[in-house]
Amino acid sequence: MASSIRLPFLIICFCCCYGHAKSFVKVVCDETSIGQVGHQSMLTCKVETTQETNGLTITVVVWKKKGDDQFLSVLDKRDGNENILQPGYKVALNNRTISLVITDTKVKDEGEYTCQVATDSGHAIESTNFKVTAKYHPPTANISDEKGIPKSLFCKATGGYPAGKLRWFDENQTEWTKSAKLTVNQMEDGLSELSSELLLKTGSTFSEYTCVVYNASDNREDSVAVKLKSTGPEPSKQLSEIIAPVLVVGSLIVGLLLVLLICRKRSQRTHDMVPHSNQEIDPPPPYYEEVKDSMA
Repeated sequence: MASSIRLPFLIICFCCCYGHAKSFVKVVCDETSIGQVGHQSMLTCKVETTQETNGLTITVVVWKKKGDDQFLSVLDKRDGNENILQPGYKVALNNRTISLVITDTKVKDEGEYTCQVATDSGHAIESTNFKVTAKYHPPTANISDEKGIPKSLFCKATGGYPAGKLRWFDENQTEWTKSAKLTVNQMEDGLSELSSELLLKTGSTFSEYTCVVYNASDNREDSVAVKLKSTGPEPSKQLSEIIAPVLVVGSLIVGLLLVLLICRKRSQRTHDMVPHSNQEIDPPPPYYEEVKDSMA
C-alpha cells in the first residue's frame, strides 16, 4: 500500500522540482531487449547530457511497466530516502548507466517499460520494449491405431514462447505438415502448448515419421521420430512364402512326370522284346550240305 501511494508522490516531485527548470539531460535506452523465461534479464538505459556540464549527479531513478499502476523500482539517493523494489526486481547504477534487473523472467514480464531519471541538471524519461522467449521441452509422440493398423500420429511440445509450430517429415524428408492439424493452447503461466495430429492414409504410410519443433522465428529446436510397426509380413518375406510352396509342388509334379515317362518307356521296350503268344514263327531254313564231286 505504501509503495502504491509513494509513486504518485514521486511523480509530483519530478514535476514540481524539475518541471520548470531547463533540462540538459536525456535518457537513451535500448530499443528492444530480449529475455528468456526462467533466466535473469536486464533492461539498460544510459543518461546523457545535451551540453557540457560540470559533472552530473543522478538523484532518482524510477522504473515502471506500461499498464501497471505500481512502479517496479525506485532508486532514491537523496538524504533520508530509501530505495523501494518490488519482489523479483533489482536496480543497478554504474556511473551513468542504469539497469533494471529481472531476476526470474516470466511471460508476464513482456511489455513496454519506462525509465524516468532526475539529476542535478534536469530530468528525462524514455521507454524501451522487452520481449520474452522460451525454448520448448523435448517433444513426445505416439501412435493411434485401430485393430493393430496405424490410423494417426500425435505429437506434443510444451513450455515454449511465443507460439511456434510442429512439422512432419517422412523417412525420405518429404514434408506432410499440410496433412496434419495443429492446435495451440496457452498454459497457465502464459507458455504455449503445441499439439499436432497427422492422419495416415491406407497404402501411403512409411516406416518412420519425424515430428520437428520450430520456434516463432522458424528455427528448428528439437524433434522426435515415430516408427510404425508392420501390421503384416514384409513384402520380401510374403513373396518368398508364396513362391516356396509353388516351387516345391512344381518340382514334385515335374519329378512325377519324369518317373511316369521313364516307366512308360521301359514298359514299351520290354513289350517289343517279348513275342506275343499268338504270333506265328517261321521255321528255320532247311539244312543243306554241299556235296563235292569226287570226280572233280
